[in-house]
Amino acid sequence: MIGREEEKKILNNLLKSKNPEFLVLYGRRRIGKTYLIKEFFNNTFSFYTTGVQQGNRKQQLRIFNEALIKYGDDSQTIPKDWFEAFSRLESLLEKGTVTREYRSDKRIVFLDELPWMDTVKSDFKSAFDYFWNSWGASQKDLLLIICGSATAGVINNIVKDTGGFYNRLTRQMHLMPFCLYECEKLLESNGVHYTKQQIVESYMIFGGVPYYLNYLDPQKSLAQNVELLFFRENSPLRYEFHQMFSALFDHADKYINIIRELSLKKYGLTRTELIASGNTPEGKDLTKCLENLEQCGFIRKFSDYSTRKNGSHYQLIDPMCLFYLTFIENGNLGTWMEYIHTPAYYAWSGLSFEKVCLLHIRQIKQKLGIGGISSKEFSWKSKTTKPGAQIDLLIDRKDDVINICEIKFSNEAFAIDENYEKELLHKVETFRKETSSRKALWLTMITFAGLVNNEHKSIVINELTGDDLFNQVEY
Repeated sequence: MIGREEEKKILNNLLKSKNPEFLVLYGRRRIGKTYLIKEFFNNTFSFYTTGVQQGNRKQQLRIFNEALIKYGDDSQTIPKDWFEAFSRLESLLEKGTVTREYRSDKRIVFLDELPWMDTVKSDFKSAFDYFWNSWGASQKDLLLIICGSATAGVINNIVKDTGGFYNRLTRQMHLMPFCLYECEKLLESNGVHYTKQQIVESYMIFGGVPYYLNYLDPQKSLAQNVELLFFRENSPLRYEFHQMFSALFDHADKYINIIRELSLKKYGLTRTELIASGNTPEGKDLTKCLENLEQCGFIRKFSDYSTRKNGSHYQLIDPMCLFYLTFIENGNLGTWMEYIHTPAYYAWSGLSFEKVCLLHIRQIKQKLGIGGISSKEFSWKSKTTKPGAQIDLLIDRKDDVINICEIKFSNEAFAIDENYEKELLHKVETFRKETSSRKALWLTMITFAGLVNNEHKSIVINELTGDDLFNQVEY
């Protein structure tokens, strides 16, 4: 299994536990949740079933019943309700012939895509509460695992539950996209031989989602793969954007509208600005949507450095969403080859590389030698100074230093000329003036291919390259 080292440690600890364990695993669609659990446990489940997207109560119970029969239940009739379904599961798990995990002798129950089982006006949640609290929580050799792509449903109905599941969960696991190091290992295992720059470019398109990377044909270039995966009428990922949000959220259009608005602003928008657009929900509905998008990793929430107490900014950080909205939904050209080396391509590549960097803050901090120092990360733009200034990334450190990071993506070493040197110094001084910061301000350049060694480079305190983003970091 490629990557997932921290997750495998958690699963090993659960196997060694002498207590009943209840693991909630969540994460966005296609991230590899089911694959992780099935591979780690080698499919040695005492019981496994999955919910069906948009299935009604009767269909969900029928699928659950088929799984009961597969694992040894003697009944043949479909349960009349979820209380009967979980009662039969309890009886099945108490049989002496039940399958046990070969390393630990534990009974492993895996309920996949659980939010889809909880249909409207069903008794699913009450029955599931009762199953765990009346029986499961007393079984010392039981490991119950639930997961779902509908991350919001898992978090709101299970993780944040104040009823039957309150303080009952023993472990939560949010499965995140691969980092560049893991993507490189995955591509190597698939026989895809790309340079580090090409791997970064693939990340700028697919993010770190293993499912998408597994589509890459080893015998085709990255550009050819992108053409085949997105730009043909029957391309496998052409409609993935809308399918992804429909699978994750009820009323997916609300979420897509928020993503569209955020895609238009490099540094994100405040809640007030989102509402002012007229295209997004308001009130509690907007709060819920923003929380769910953040939990799924599509956006990040941060406070502007100089106005932390006056509200938060929301910024799109998912590479694939940006790619889709730029070239598929809003694009005017028919093929990827037509886009390459156009102004739209260069504008997108610079913005997308910034998002890759935001998703690799741990690697950046490790290269800077501050992995163990607490910090907060912001973007920033000036409010009063003319001409204005914008900063891609601030790393505000507890050791009284702020790294002012400028991010540039280019195929060759980037040269700081006299004009750009003045622009960088203007950013630093504008930030100091408007924030009145007393911390040391260290100009930090993050480029893919490094900096040209000239007389203007001396203003840079720290320099990072694309290779540094591939560092393996302990989580």
